[in-house]
Amino acid sequence: MASRSTPPPRRPVGTVTRGTTNPNRLRRMDRWIAATHGAALRRADEPVAVDLGYGAAPWTAVELLARLREAAPRVRVVGIEIEPARVAGAKPYEREGLSFRHGGFEVPLDGGVRPALIRAANVLRQYDEEQVEAVWERLCSRLAPDGLLVEGTCDEIGRRHVWVALGPEGARTVTFATRLGSLERPSDLAERLPKALIHRNVPGEPVHAFLRDFDRAWAAAAPYASYGARQRWIRTARALSGDWPLADGPVRWRQGELTVRWEALRPSG
Repeated sequence: MASRSTPPPRRPVGTVTRGTTNPNRLRRMDRWIAATHGAALRRADEPVAVDLGYGAAPWTAVELLARLREAAPRVRVVGIEIEPARVAGAKPYEREGLSFRHGGFEVPLDGGVRPALIRAANVLRQYDEEQVEAVWERLCSRLAPDGLLVEGTCDEIGRRHVWVALGPEGARTVTFATRLGSLERPSDLAERLPKALIHRNVPGEPVHAFLRDFDRAWAAAAPYASYGARQRWIRTARALSGDWPLADGPVRWRQGELTVRWEALRPSG
């Protein structure tokens, strides 16, 4: 009788990224997640957060655990990487609440657990714009009912960052975050737009119009610079809120953040 062979393991979905990472690179995103999604993580029966594509070193996963546990003490973080050597290199950093495993956009978790959070930072930048929607749909389908996907891009030291927040139903908001002392004009953040938007920063597209208005409001708020960059940013946000559907308020604006409803920036066509 012929022996029954074991089927080979499925190949992870996705491609290997450059893996560039630095300590504290994702601090702005992490703090926003803890502030806006902390209550959902506390409520979750399985408060699992995934750091998808953490890169050549595990710093971002280690930091994510520390920051989320301030808001949700039961949270567990699983770092997932498509490059096996990076997983092997991260294993010595495992501890209670933190583990690493090989995988990709299929988000493999033991027992079929659906994560309460997936963070994918600087992962889709190397992909084509046409691929983004399918990746978003795949990742959102893995989320718990009250889960959140946060996907975006930042510079190498985390001064400038733009991310999209998505629920199981799809995209919800876009957040612009920056170290205010380093900002000349808000449109400087355009170079960090996530892949779904970065090629849409052209006349006729909503994100281009938004960044134009952002710069104009920033220029009009110049007299407030004497009170500090934070006060100028808050004044700018208040002005923008008259024409654009902002999803946050002064508490987050003071952190150098501004969040807009996705439908206002959704690419045309």
